Amino acid sequence: MEGLVDALGTFRGRRVLVTGSTGFKGAWLCTWLVGLGAKVSGFALPAPPEEPLFDQLRCAKRIDQVYGDVRDQAALRAAVEKFQPEIVIHLAAQALVRRGYDMPDLTFDTNVIGGVQLMEVLRTASSVRALVFVTSDKCYLNKEWHLSYRENDELGGADPYSASKAAAEIAFASYDRSFFATQKNFVAASTRAGNVIGGGDLSRDRIVPDCVRALTASAPIVLRNPDAIRPWQHVLEPLSGYLMLAACLLRQPDVGHGAWNFAPNVENVRTVHQLAQRVVAAWGQGKIVINRDPGNPHEANLLMLSADKAKLQLGWVPHWTFEQAIDSTVEWYRAVGAGQDPVAVTDRQIADFVASAH
Repeated sequence: MEGLVDALGTFRGRRVLVTGSTGFKGAWLCTWLVGLGAKVSGFALPAPPEEPLFDQLRCAKRIDQVYGDVRDQAALRAAVEKFQPEIVIHLAAQALVRRGYDMPDLTFDTNVIGGVQLMEVLRTASSVRALVFVTSDKCYLNKEWHLSYRENDELGGADPYSASKAAAEIAFASYDRSFFATQKNFVAASTRAGNVIGGGDLSRDRIVPDCVRALTASAPIVLRNPDAIRPWQHVLEPLSGYLMLAACLLRQPDVGHGAWNFAPNVENVRTVHQLAQRVVAAWGQGKIVINRDPGNPHEANLLMLSADKAKLQLGWVPHWTFEQAIDSTVEWYRAVGAGQDPVAVTDRQIADFVASAH
């Protein structure tokens, strides 16, 4: 078992393929990997104009980016054959609960079939030694109880997004048992994390981007589900888990194999209202309005994960408190909004996070 700093040294000179590289988590991960000296390739659809983080971080100039649809097996295979990655971190997904209600077919197609297409390619990819297959904390059958879900708890989902992530986990487990377990020099693991916040996220129907848009426009923050309780964590927390897990898969495959939760400590489990209040405090001004629209689609009110396995077996631990996570997030938006270089701001926050791991 090694710490974060030791694990990060694994990536210097390694070829790493990140699917979903143009997304929020993907852009942060690619930036971190480049800083570690990894040779990074990305595979993803172009980011929509309203989500500019990938461009802000100049990722297309710093990695070998291939634009394609994760559901396109031929395009995936061509990218893997060209780049010959040693490590694959699969982030590509339709990642929003409310969009899942609007586009359930796309959600299932991307999250389940897209994952299957990738695994089908990796079944015969001789260069790949490790796969980190990222799903979501929403993959668990949520019973709205005050207990934290563990990796062996029941999978399920009432809404299309959650169900698609549970189905992706089932598909992964099937490929793992049927093919990967006997594949020479290859090992895979799945990961579950959620409620990630951080600078640069501008997705619709996510609480922090909604707060930032409102505050920037001097408009009130409107909360539709203020009492919902979530395990909030800065984006660097689960990304550090993915990186530690990938390093473990290379060095100790018997330990790394399986399913893993990456979740904050219990003191980070707060309501949406508490999160919005902290954002306003960090911003320095703002107003919050509650709009409990009964016509809103169902979203879970309570969801918590246990990260005991990752803590005990990987040595992974959360490093930032609830307040640090929000303050760092707000600081990113404020700094970039004031004209600071987004790459420099992001690199600085990564350095601060790693320093807190010492």
